[in-house]
Amino acid sequence: MKRFALIFCLLLFVGAWAQEDFLAKQYFNDGDFKKAVVYYENLVKKNPRRTDYAEGLIATYQQLERFEDAENFIIEKIEEGNIYPTLLIELGYNYTLQGLPQKAEDYYSQAIAKIDENPNFGYGIGYRFQKYALLDRALEAYSKSMERNPKLDYNYQMARVYGEQGNVEKMYESYLNLIIEGRTSKSNVLRNIDDFISSDPENENNLLLRKLLVQNAQQNPHVLWNELLSWLFVQQKQYASAFRQEKAIYKRMDGASVQRLENLGDLTLDENETETAKEIYEFIAENTGDEIVRLNATLNLIDIQLLDGDDKRFQSIEKEFKTLIEQHGYRPQTLQLQVAYANFLTFKTNNPTPAIEILKNCLELPLNERGKAFIKLALGDILVFDKRFNEALIYFSQIQKNLKNDVLGQNARFKVAQTSFYKGDFDWALTQLKVLRSSTSQLIANDAMQLSLLISDNSLEDSTQTALKKYARADLLAYQKKTKDAISELNGILEDHKGEKIEDEALLKQGQLLEELKDYTAAEFNYLKITEFYASDILADDAHFALGELYRTVLNQPEKAMIHYEKIVFDYEDSYFSPQARKYYRTLRGDAIN
Repeated sequence: MKRFALIFCLLLFVGAWAQEDFLAKQYFNDGDFKKAVVYYENLVKKNPRRTDYAEGLIATYQQLERFEDAENFIIEKIEEGNIYPTLLIELGYNYTLQGLPQKAEDYYSQAIAKIDENPNFGYGIGYRFQKYALLDRALEAYSKSMERNPKLDYNYQMARVYGEQGNVEKMYESYLNLIIEGRTSKSNVLRNIDDFISSDPENENNLLLRKLLVQNAQQNPHVLWNELLSWLFVQQKQYASAFRQEKAIYKRMDGASVQRLENLGDLTLDENETETAKEIYEFIAENTGDEIVRLNATLNLIDIQLLDGDDKRFQSIEKEFKTLIEQHGYRPQTLQLQVAYANFLTFKTNNPTPAIEILKNCLELPLNERGKAFIKLALGDILVFDKRFNEALIYFSQIQKNLKNDVLGQNARFKVAQTSFYKGDFDWALTQLKVLRSSTSQLIANDAMQLSLLISDNSLEDSTQTALKKYARADLLAYQKKTKDAISELNGILEDHKGEKIEDEALLKQGQLLEELKDYTAAEFNYLKITEFYASDILADDAHFALGELYRTVLNQPEKAMIHYEKIVFDYEDSYFSPQARKYYRTLRGDAIN
């Protein structure tokens, strides 16, 4: 019993201490320094050996301009003995804040001198100087430590300091030396230099990096330089140049780098650089000895053909699919081929019946759970296209049950909701969507939120759900690639339900479909109408982002694009599109980002 009471008291003590710790940091971060100092003084009193509490108290005193209190506290700590040199820096910085540079420099020098006693102090001293932007002193500390003990290596830290100083060339040189000497990873370096380059090939920092990489490649023909040049070209969206580097890497590594080429092809295709993507996939298909890699490249080449395909081209593509199936057969290793062919038959030639048969045959193969889910998702999509909603729901529900905590399971649940929506079962759709709002996939969570709000908002306003049913029909038509019919259905909503909540939904959806038909003027009109008449509604940020993308990627009007990206950044900070909008806004403004 006594033991239990002791444990209980200990837990209460730990809980109270943890709360004080949290409140001290919270008040400090909120700028409420008068409250923060009370908690930090108490924490220091209870935990005199905790350096983080001591540093928190010093910083709080300084924010309150209680420099004398900070000084007395630091001196007290120094006089306790076993002094760690960073306290000398803290004291010096306290004088810096008071405009006493000479006194500050005396203590900074004392801290540097401590490295003679123990070179291992160098890291802590250098880091603390960095914290206070005393960058020359930080370099001095790191350099001196390595001089006193050559086994120490602070070159990585020094490279970061060069960057903070704005000495970009020195920073690049340092990082590149670290990579080639094997003292840090390439990914680590790329993360650090990422902030110094932009998507503009003519940016000064970009030109400098390229020059250094080319020079190194000429002096030391190592595959690393090709990899780094490829990375730089990708950041600059010069995908053809990146491809030249990747070809060189592929040849020098005897084909071991084929995944790099696949990734570049996928990225290039996503960026609508179809000609370069085609060249990449053709190179892969012609050069790889891996059957599955070659098949994937071939399927990507078919996808490129389908971008501007007509009925005549569809006939030749169908023959190509049949040839591929003859070559590869029906195997667990080639499921992507069966799914691609089934999707082609359904969504391009409006022939779902043989597609359904193909995928049902695939389910007879010896597949693992994820393989079955892959086929069932595709099969369910085609059944929805064919308006066989109940059958589709069975397959989606099976995936949802068998892969509950997997992204595939969450995707299947969303498809259950979406199919129920098409079917007109809005209540069941809402039930599924509520669960998906907390999905680990941000995209699924966002889509779930959008559809949930569409249903709930328009169910409240119209108990008959007339407009919502029309929208569901239009959405299904769009899913079936009957774009003109979908636009016409949405026109009916816009004419018959003016001023209702669903109007902005209809405008947005119709705008997206008009873009697919390349009727950009009409799409622009729809989006602008949302921003004008529904500026405070949930879809306003969607419309602004759609306009930004339209002006940036299609109409070549960057000034107009900036206006809409900026609107999202400053007026819709919580928007799903905010990170992308901020990136594009800064890029168009000319900031040094990527």
